[in-house]
Amino acid sequence: MPQGTPVKHKKKTKSILKNIRQSAHRAVSNRINRTRVRSAIRKIRTALSAGDAAAAAKLVGPTFSEVDRAIRKHVLSENTANRYKSRLTLALNALRAEKKS
Repeated sequence: MPQGTPVKHKKKTKSILKNIRQSAHRAVSNRINRTRVRSAIRKIRTALSAGDAAAAAKLVGPTFSEVDRAIRKHVLSENTANRYKSRLTLALNALRAEKKS
């Protein structure tokens, strides 16, 4: 089903209506958290692709903090988050090594 299409609910019991409200609320907060993480990763990737090691190094701490927060809030799985952090660290270290030589 495409995103954003309305869903029909057959039953109208109180518990089902409450569950619908909870699902909508969780979806909004998950989207906010996921967007925050993706924006942080996008910023650091932009700095890395521009070859700006100093700016990327400055963004590492806040980005990793957002990724760890996403783990705690169950927005990202731990393996996925660790993979992101590992790849960003490898890219930053490669950029630093390139600048030294």
